[in-house]
Amino acid sequence: MRIKQSVCYPIMKPADVSFDQFFQAVAQIGYAAVEMWGRGPEFDEVIRAAKKHKLVVASMVGHDSLPDGLNKRCNHDRIEAELRTSIDIAAQHGIPGVICFSGNRQPFMTEVEAIEACVDGLKRVAPYAETKGVNVNLELLNSKVDHPGYQCDHTAWGMAVVERVNSPRVKLLFDIYHMAIMEGDLIRTIRANIRWIGHFHTAGNPGRNDMDDTQELNYAGICKAIASTGYDLYVGHEFKPKGDVIEALKATFKLCDHG
Repeated sequence: MRIKQSVCYPIMKPADVSFDQFFQAVAQIGYAAVEMWGRGPEFDEVIRAAKKHKLVVASMVGHDSLPDGLNKRCNHDRIEAELRTSIDIAAQHGIPGVICFSGNRQPFMTEVEAIEACVDGLKRVAPYAETKGVNVNLELLNSKVDHPGYQCDHTAWGMAVVERVNSPRVKLLFDIYHMAIMEGDLIRTIRANIRWIGHFHTAGNPGRNDMDDTQELNYAGICKAIASTGYDLYVGHEFKPKGDVIEALKATFKLCDHG
């Protein structure tokens, strides 16, 4: 299965370039999709520009507040309502997945208690996501460099949640950059857990920059491994280019174009 590549525009789009211009360039390179973080005032403009250039919007954030997430039961009413709204928007616009977060570790809460809280929170929205045909992707993030205190910081932790929810629409957002920092052994882990992965993010490590020869990850090998599993969703690039954005995106597309 050929990898379908996506561009996370909030971290990529130059401020002086319109969505129309940027998405046109992205589509011409060969990208299949773009993705967003929130539902800001530019949402309608993004949707129009993406559709104009035949790009899918691959992913969007499903609820507010990354550090204040599903591991706190007092958040469940709020997050359920926000996720339902996001799922409706995603279904309307053909967006295959929305992102959710465990939140940061809480004092006096064990890991097991936090996992159970996330499971219970996700079980509240899983049937709705199934009805609408939209994935809810629990994001794996590193707690060592970028998100101190974040709880879903290892694949095993995220897997403990999604396996217990046991819904075809509750999956992991496997961020390769973040998991390289926390655990390594990426290809073996991806292959073992691919049925539970609903989206990927990339970036070079260290630095979260281009996937070039200044960083340690072999993205050609990683993407070949992903393609070999038959994974049919999106691999989204979420790095900060050190130089010209379009040239960086051309090089990245070529590097990751496997299948």
